[in-house]
Amino acid sequence: MNMSPREWPYVASSLFKQTHIRASPYAGDVDFSVLDTADAAASASIDMVSLADLLRNSFVYPPHTIYRDVKIMTTGFATQQDREDELRFHFVYQSVLAAARPLSHTVSDETLLRTYHQLLSQAVQRSTASLKAPWFLQSGGKDSTSVAIAVADVRPDTTCLTYLGGREENEVASARFVARQLGLRHEALVCDPGRAYDRYLAMVPRMPLLTADFALLSYADLATEIGRQQGDGIIDGMGVDLFFGVPMHLRDHLIIGLARQAPIPGAWLTYPFIRQNFKLCFALASLQMNRFERHIPGSRFSDHEVNGLFGWNASTHSRKRMDVFQDDVRAARSAEGVRRIVLVMLEAGGFAKSMYSAKAMGLRMAYPYCDKPLCEWIFNEVPDDRLIGPGGLNKVLQRRYIAQRFQRLPYVQNKGSFRFNVPGLARQRFEQVHAFALQARAVLPGAATWLEEHRHCLGNKFFASKFYLLAVTLPWLLSRMRHAVSAGGDDAMSPVIS
Repeated sequence: MNMSPREWPYVASSLFKQTHIRASPYAGDVDFSVLDTADAAASASIDMVSLADLLRNSFVYPPHTIYRDVKIMTTGFATQQDREDELRFHFVYQSVLAAARPLSHTVSDETLLRTYHQLLSQAVQRSTASLKAPWFLQSGGKDSTSVAIAVADVRPDTTCLTYLGGREENEVASARFVARQLGLRHEALVCDPGRAYDRYLAMVPRMPLLTADFALLSYADLATEIGRQQGDGIIDGMGVDLFFGVPMHLRDHLIIGLARQAPIPGAWLTYPFIRQNFKLCFALASLQMNRFERHIPGSRFSDHEVNGLFGWNASTHSRKRMDVFQDDVRAARSAEGVRRIVLVMLEAGGFAKSMYSAKAMGLRMAYPYCDKPLCEWIFNEVPDDRLIGPGGLNKVLQRRYIAQRFQRLPYVQNKGSFRFNVPGLARQRFEQVHAFALQARAVLPGAATWLEEHRHCLGNKFFASKFYLLAVTLPWLLSRMRHAVSAGGDDAMSPVIS
């Protein structure tokens, strides 16, 4: 399947007072330099609905950004014919839209695995061609292990770096074993929430846009460390899920089935026997969501809480931004199809955490799985049963690729280890974030009050995740508000917020 010419080449242009940035890594290198000038920063207006998006979902709904007049064209977005100031969404990588894939018996595993290795190696080579000292974020999962095998062949000068984000997942030993077996240097970085936050604060003035992805502070920590170690670029193994597919399991259906948009009194969550139980808090929060938004991972502020933070009904305007995706959602023929659309939507936050961190540190990003020939081959030429197997087994071909080099290992079963210690961040930085909230009362008048009322709950990662969202967004906003005042005088703050 061929994509429209508008889908792949990078272009950034100013259109009718709007700046459109091609921000999909599938389209090649992303360039945020249009936002670098002092004039652009001083004249940009903070979009308050986008801020509500961040607090409700941890990312801004594309094509919007934290700036009112800056739009990003992520996967699926293109300008309207005859209306280039408007963007439409349509996702062409639904499984049912694929060209007829080969039947299982018509192509051998040997041929598929050889082609997969060739294409992945070429993708690594192309994406790292400009890098002299690449570092690879080796999370320990299937995606990163596959990339590590290709990296060992074409970029053996790469250093692997594994992040230990918390007690829940520790795959450092497995990742180190893989790297050493492949002859690659391996390093590990253990999460210190305070250090990661300090590193994030240091890069905030240089971050082009804002996301609140729950791995953003991990990436800020990693990017800073790579810069300190004289690395000049980062290899990231994100991006292949859209093409292998994202099967839904029973647990996924149960969680999404909880979403009823039911009004749940916020006070319930702070009752002593509830506030200490993450799973119970998560279930009650899910009841308040709609089904589409419950696909989005993580614990976030409810609509009622967001309205309290702002002092007005910001959540309704944020929720309305889902409408741009609804034609594709209604056309999706399965729950897996809906999940692909959610993944495309999440691209705005998922890739942003690495793009923005790398930009702030002067590093280049390499995404081998976003290489067009590799993506097109997986989507069109790999039989269905090598994509998703019986029982919803995901990435069958990738599992067999790993098995050629390694036996059954824990990281093939479990997700990678990029989680962040959010309760630890709340313990170490509560007073600092509370001070930020007081300084930002003109924007979020209810933030300081929420922190004061929930301080006793922050040992539960459900509440600590909400603290994290404020910890990430507040200093970025304050940085831009101060810049506007210094650039335009005391009256400059009012037009910055809109």
